[in-house]
Amino acid sequence: MARKAKKRRYSRSSGSDVESEMRRYKKGTAKSGRGGRGGRVKSRKQAVAIGLSKARKKGKKVPKKASKRKTSKKKTTRKSSKRKSSKR
Repeated sequence: MARKAKKRRYSRSSGSDVESEMRRYKKGTAKSGRGGRGGRVKSRKQAVAIGLSKARKKGKKVPKKASKRKTSKKKTTRKSSKRKSSKR
């Protein structure tokens, strides 16, 4: 059976933004924070994140940031168990 082609999640031009940021990271000139005042970029992940955020600001196709996981149900069950133990 033929496989269905997957949609591109990132535009090719957003990849070029990440590439340029990785070059800056490897040179040691990449800086983080507002206006580059935050200090040197220390990890590859950080460099990729900066490249993607620059692409987002330019309006390129980049998926939204991952939202926090919903663990409200687990937290509520833990709270109720703590209440029960405190009454004893």
